[in-house]
Amino acid sequence: MPTPRSLRVAAILVSAVVLAGCVAGEDPTPSVPASGTATVAPTASPTASPEPELHPEGTAADNLPLFTAVTRRVWASGDAESGRAYVDALVTAGFEKSAMQVTADRSTIGNTAESLQFSVRWGEDCLVGQVGESTGEPVTVILPALSDGSCLIGQTRPIDW
Repeated sequence: MPTPRSLRVAAILVSAVVLAGCVAGEDPTPSVPASGTATVAPTASPTASPEPELHPEGTAADNLPLFTAVTRRVWASGDAESGRAYVDALVTAGFEKSAMQVTADRSTIGNTAESLQFSVRWGEDCLVGQVGESTGEPVTVILPALSDGSCLIGQTRPIDW
């Protein structure tokens, strides 16, 4: 009958063998060639989904994936609290700067805004993004344009750069 100590040693050895076979980027499932020797076959890298593209003749819904991807990319960067960073990244992605609005980065007393909104007017619709401490993760939606043609309610800042 095995002793508790010998069972622990056996468990440690089995764990070590299993962990040794778990190499990053490789499938730990062994394949057995005709020679009978087990080998570890690497798995193919997962195919990255293609970067969304701008569809100039498309709808707001066609362009929401790109708007969302750009928003998430800026949010993950060091410029997450900068309205200019979102505007500049959207322009780089092909959106028209003259169709954009953005709210202030700072509150009236100079603190970082709890919520930052930005938008791109697309036909009768608006691609709207919201980020900030009060939002948590970035939010992107399509909303109808307001009756005055704008996308955001309230005061926005000039996009003069």
